Amino acid sequence: MFGVLANFVGVIIGSAAGLLAKKAIPDSWSDVIMKGIGLCTLYIGFSGALAGENTIILIISMVAGAIIGEGLKIEERFDGFAYRVEEKFKGGNFAKGFITASLLMCVGAMSIVGALDAGIKGDNTLLLTKTVMDFISAIVLSASLGMGVIFACITVLVLEGGIVLIADAASPFLTDWVINEMSCAGSVLIVALGLNLVLDTKLKILNYMPAMFLPLLLCPLFNAAGLS
Repeated sequence: MFGVLANFVGVIIGSAAGLLAKKAIPDSWSDVIMKGIGLCTLYIGFSGALAGENTIILIISMVAGAIIGEGLKIEERFDGFAYRVEEKFKGGNFAKGFITASLLMCVGAMSIVGALDAGIKGDNTLLLTKTVMDFISAIVLSASLGMGVIFACITVLVLEGGIVLIADAASPFLTDWVINEMSCAGSVLIVALGLNLVLDTKLKILNYMPAMFLPLLLCPLFNAAGLS
């Protein structure tokens, strides 16, 4: 769990630094900064999406994941929580900061593969690399979006910590193929986040999150059917 805890602390420190820097950044720069983050997010997403080996698995995962997410109303529940906290902090950008930072830091190849490496091999290298990236992202995001970004540390702890804890038990099912397909689906969601930031597309990314985990089921089924 060392890598997860380092990531957790990195987000807190980076967010605090960004909040201090916020006073030195003119409000007129916020939109330009967010568009720049969005463009970088698109690059990260497109790069990770190339890890996929079977487009059909990605398509099924995204469609089935969307159905599951819509049925469970994941986006609505998450938004509701964020906006309730926002009311307490009286901050107009709290929800946007919390949700944007949580998605950027928790959805994608580095979160999944890094947590799996830590849980299965005890290798924290990828999570520590991600910690540095999230530290920088937290500075920029919190300077633009405020207090909500710091609370993304909770999402990081829960998601990455959860994957680390179950990774050892799930290791027999986590072949390189499964991990690549999970990373591919997560990276496509990163692309969607980039589109939201750059083009304000309003994609309900959280409702697609179950797609990240469906390759655990689909890859063995495809393998058994001789479709791998």
